Amino acid sequence: MFLGLGFQNRTVKDLRKNQGLTARELAQRLKLDTIDILAVEDMRLKDVPEPLKTKLLPVLRGDDTDKMPWL
Repeated sequence: MFLGLGFQNRTVKDLRKNQGLTARELAQRLKLDTIDILAVEDMRLKDVPEPLKTKLLPVLRGDDTDKMPWL
């Protein structure tokens, strides 16, 4: 329960860079426009509007890369 406390306070840009993704790659994974990602990039994750936040969370946490068989 206490493992994700600092995760919500970091910016989307920091979390995206930690995963090694560009804004365009993140937008392609989420099937969004790049401008949507760039609009929320300087916001903290906890301040991002809810529909976008639920899409961003698994990718920024790395949940989708855990399921890749070659890693």
